Amino acid sequence: MASMAVQLLGFSVALLGFAGTVVATVLPHWWKTAHVGTNIITAVAYMKGLWMECVWQSTGIYQCQVHQSQLALPLDLQVARAMMVSSCVLSILSCVVSVFGMKCTQCAKGSASKKFIAILGGACFILSGLLCLIPVAWTTSDVVQAFYNPALPFGMKYEIGQALYVGFLSGGLSVIGGVILLISSCQGNTEEVPYIHPPYNTRMHPPRGPPVVHKSNHSPSWSSASNHGLHLI
Repeated sequence: MASMAVQLLGFSVALLGFAGTVVATVLPHWWKTAHVGTNIITAVAYMKGLWMECVWQSTGIYQCQVHQSQLALPLDLQVARAMMVSSCVLSILSCVVSVFGMKCTQCAKGSASKKFIAILGGACFILSGLLCLIPVAWTTSDVVQAFYNPALPFGMKYEIGQALYVGFLSGGLSVIGGVILLISSCQGNTEEVPYIHPPYNTRMHPPRGPPVVHKSNHSPSWSSASNHGLHLI
């Protein structure tokens, strides 16, 4: 029963990680304008993501434009796209596989392969979390290096966007949920041993019943017959 609860906990944590990975993939807030130097007070803020670039103006206008040419994109952006999409697809497959392998479901119940299906689901969640963490960490490293590059002007520097924080959190949740699901599935099933009552000792309590009367071979005497109320005529 405890193993089933741990499996549900791991699956729930990994499912939250999957939802966050989708949000981090769609959001355009991977790079945002760094307000440093002469750009401390500005009326325009730029944000870039995997799929589009957005401009926010102080008047409240928010405009986004999707990347027109896919082949003209930088190589790191193309690799980040591929890995984030792969993470989302693998998370979907992990959810399906884990549902079939968890103990709380009736799918393949009683089969020896149910345990290995749950282990496979946990391993896929771990792999999907790593696929999310790699491009997020890579992009964060590039942003930090470019920010502290003295040769780069202030107008071309960016800061870490909100989508990167969501990506770190989502990837970590996917890995943690996959590890919990994997460990709980690897544990053996402990079956409860039924309590067997000790055998009832009949020697302790002899059977109760009427006393056995043994017949004698001699004939009853006159005195005994008179005592029992027998009258001879």
